[in-house]
Amino acid sequence: MEEDFFEKTAGNNGQDPQKAKSAVFDFIKFVFIVAIIVIPIRLWIAQPFLVNGASMEPTYSSGDYLIVDELSYHVRDPKKEEVIIFRYPKDPSTFFIKRIVGLPNEEITVEGRKIKLKEDEYFVLGDNRDQSSDSRIWGPVPKELIVGRSFIRLWPINQVSLFPGY
Repeated sequence: MEEDFFEKTAGNNGQDPQKAKSAVFDFIKFVFIVAIIVIPIRLWIAQPFLVNGASMEPTYSSGDYLIVDELSYHVRDPKKEEVIIFRYPKDPSTFFIKRIVGLPNEEITVEGRKIKLKEDEYFVLGDNRDQSSDSRIWGPVPKELIVGRSFIRLWPINQVSLFPGY
């Protein structure tokens, strides 16, 4: 009787080695499938964005957590009044969030001066004009620097919304 007990528990803690291998294989398969699904979505369809600063108040506040739609602008051009996330023209490693007020080839008047936008240039402003560093200071945003548009606000929880700011 003692020998039966030791044989059952010795070495593999009572587990079938085949079941243990199967569990490891199932876990690896699960991780692989998740990676195949999540990585393309994160790289080409949507990405998270954390608002930093007061330039878009009252629409967005510092600390708002957004999901950015990266897909739409591959099938259509950005439109006036849309809120976009883009790479800052003077430092492309930094991301900004602003509202489009001028489209390519438009002539707009800002603070008494006329500005003619070139093809593939967008003029953007923060909703909180007094606290915003925007196209009035550093010029238009080239289309290739636009990452996407604000799609979902996930935080704060009491302000969760689809296409916030539109």
